[in-house]
Amino acid sequence: MRVITGTARGRKLRDLPGLDTRPTTDKVKESIFNIVQFDVEGRKVLDLFAGTGQLGIEALSRGAEKCAFVDQSRAAAKVVAENLETTGFSNAARLVQADALSFLSSCRERFGLAFLDPPYDTELLEKALFRMAEIDIMTENGIIVCESRAEKVLPDLPAPYEKGREYRYGKIKLTLYVRK
Repeated sequence: MRVITGTARGRKLRDLPGLDTRPTTDKVKESIFNIVQFDVEGRKVLDLFAGTGQLGIEALSRGAEKCAFVDQSRAAAKVVAENLETTGFSNAARLVQADALSFLSSCRERFGLAFLDPPYDTELLEKALFRMAEIDIMTENGIIVCESRAEKVLPDLPAPYEKGREYRYGKIKLTLYVRK
């Protein structure tokens, strides 16, 4: 697992041992950043369910202003911290070891780009999306990128959030939401 492009291009990222975390594949990560390529630079990013932190780190490498990394796992938080150190992005990051829904409930920041890649076969994705819309956490034209199983149907959100395009990559689906 490496940073694809930007200032940290080619840097190898540490992975979490075991099967508890399912890292985003390089093909899907590259597709995500092809989709949002003009919406990264200068934005504040949220990497919810961060795992190894690779999506937020990729965003920082491509010019994002700051990134908040959130994961409830102590092991994941440790790996994210090590990956931030390796890539030199520690000063542009805020690392929070907490439950994602608790973090959202107490968050007072707004973000221009958010990545949601929770464990599959849970209701965490839907709960996080509704909580984000409820507290209106995204800036105008902010984008939420969700990763899920291809067969999962994600809900519509209340205005000003609109469900956008879906992209399928084998067994994986990316769903975009935009705050109008």
